[in-house]
Amino acid sequence: MTWASWTTVGIHARPGTVRTEEAGVLDGDVTIHTTWSEDEAHVAVQYTGATDWFTLDGSPVPCHSEEDSRSFHQAVVEAIRGGEDARRELQRLFERQR
Repeated sequence: MTWASWTTVGIHARPGTVRTEEAGVLDGDVTIHTTWSEDEAHVAVQYTGATDWFTLDGSPVPCHSEEDSRSFHQAVVEAIRGGEDARRELQRLFERQR
């Protein structure tokens, strides 16, 4: 089994940009973690420095290569930094992978 993961710490999430399945909307200083395995990218988020991780709404998504998953992680990070809804970015990335 092949896998890879990436973590980006200290992203300022504006209200409404990061929705999780378990905790609803998170804003403020967050950390994004993407794990790629078995042709899927799983994206989790936490308040930076906290212990609990939450599933980003819309995750996992199909992702066919390690290289694509790295680009995918960065696209989610940049969307959040830019004040965009992370779920919409996940949907765009999902469409590209089909």
